[in-house]
Amino acid sequence: MSGARRKARRRAVEVLYESEVRGISVDDVIARRRAQPEPPINEFTQSLARSIDERRTRIDELLDTYAIGWTLERMPVVDRNILRMGAYELLWDDGIPDGVAIAEAVGVAKELSTDDSPSFISGLLSRLMENKSTLAL
Repeated sequence: MSGARRKARRRAVEVLYESEVRGISVDDVIARRRAQPEPPINEFTQSLARSIDERRTRIDELLDTYAIGWTLERMPVVDRNILRMGAYELLWDDGIPDGVAIAEAVGVAKELSTDDSPSFISGLLSRLMENKSTLAL
């Protein structure tokens, strides 16, 4: 995966994070960011953030179900949004191999979150991948 894609994914997580923390829509965050010259927000970032947001209710149900010892509410906001991105790419984006979806989420976690987050995110997304064929999407 290219560094540009990783950066775009990280920006999508930042959009989701800002939306959640500020209590505003993903579209409002995107519009505000597009009005600013830096950092640029590309089509991939916008599309990814909107696609995750559209499926957020189902994604959150799955994360809550497969997180062992954690509720969605107890997870750090940044981790929750990285997991949403990883789950979306793993379960709904057929153009991204499962291993790449997990590796990219882990990579973003290494950049944005705590030392414990990458292994937690990898474990939870791996459980989703193992159960992928039985999930009602």
